[in-house]
Amino acid sequence: MTNGGRKRKTGFISLLALLAFFLLAGSLAAYMLFFSFTPAEREGKEVVVQIPGGANLLSASNLLNRSGVLRSVRPFVFLAKFTGRAHRIQAGELLFRTDMTPLEVMDVLTRGKAVTYNVTIPEGFNIYQVASVLADKGLGDRDRFLTLARDAGFCRSLEVPADTLEGFLFPDTYSWPKGLPEKEILGQMVARFRKVYTPEMEERARELGMTRLEVVTLASLVEKETGVSEERELVSSVFHNRLRKGYLLQTDPSVIYGIEDFDGNLTRKHLQMDHPYNTYLRRGLPPGPVANPGRASLLAALYPADTSFLYFVAKGDGTHVFSTNLAEHNEAVRRYQLGGGR
Repeated sequence: MTNGGRKRKTGFISLLALLAFFLLAGSLAAYMLFFSFTPAEREGKEVVVQIPGGANLLSASNLLNRSGVLRSVRPFVFLAKFTGRAHRIQAGELLFRTDMTPLEVMDVLTRGKAVTYNVTIPEGFNIYQVASVLADKGLGDRDRFLTLARDAGFCRSLEVPADTLEGFLFPDTYSWPKGLPEKEILGQMVARFRKVYTPEMEERARELGMTRLEVVTLASLVEKETGVSEERELVSSVFHNRLRKGYLLQTDPSVIYGIEDFDGNLTRKHLQMDHPYNTYLRRGLPPGPVANPGRASLLAALYPADTSFLYFVAKGDGTHVFSTNLAEHNEAVRRYQLGGGR
C-alpha cells in the first residue's frame, strides 16, 4: 500500500472514531437529559429519608434509591458531580416525593432544610427530665445528653459557671431536626438562656451581691416551690429574708434533688440525710440549681417582694400561706397540713 493510501485509511479510521465518540456523547447526553427530568414514579408520595451526618454522595444516593425516590444511583451520582454539588450533602431527615425529578431531588439533598420537630421543655424540669424528653422525641441518646450535661469541660466551653448544665438549659419550645449532635442541642439551650439573662439582670445580681450561679440556684428553688405566678416574688422574699438572717432555707426541692432514685415520698429520714443539697442541715443556698427555671422565676430571684415573711406552707390547692414568725407558721401548718380545720 502506498504512503498516500495509508494516510487515507488512517484518516478514515480517525473520522469513524470521532463520529463514534460524538454518537456516544450524544447518546449519553440524551440519556442524562431524559434521566434528569424523569421522576421515579408518576403518581408520587411523600417520603422522609434520614441522611446521616457525614454521609457521602454515593451512600446518600443509595438511601434515596432504596426509599423509592431515585430509580438509578449511578446517573444521579454523575449528575451531581457534573453540576458541582457532590460535596453539598445535607444531613438530617429530608422530605422528598417519589414523583420528583432527579434534579428536584438533588435540590432537596443539597439545599433543602431537614424536617424539624417541636419539643417543649417545661419550666422546672431538671437535666434528667430534659434528657428524657429529648430522647423520647428521637433527638438523641439520653445517656449522652446526661454525660455532656455533667461534663465540667463541656460546661466551661459554653461559659456556664458550674460543673453541670443544671439551671442553664432554658425551658422553652424548640424546633430541631433529627440527627443533630447532642452537643449542638444543649448548646442552643444554653444560648437561649444567655439571651434571656440580660445585662440588666447581671447588673441587678451585682447590686444584690449575688453571682449568676447563685441567682439561677435561687430561681430554681422558686420555680420548684410554686406554680402560681403571683407567688413567685413572695417565695423569693422568704428565701432572701432567711439568707440575710442566716436561717436554714429548709426547702424540700433541694433535699429531693440530692436523693438518688427518689420515690416521691419525702420522709423525716430524708431530711436527716447529710448531703450538699440538704438545706435542713446546711446553711445558705445549695451548691447549684435543682432545676431549670424560666424567665419569671429568674426575675423573682432578682426582684423579691418587699416583705418580712420568713415561712410559707402549702394550702393544698397550689397556693401558700406566708408567715412572719414561727408561731404563725405552726398555726398554718396545723390548719393546712395536719388537718386542724380552718
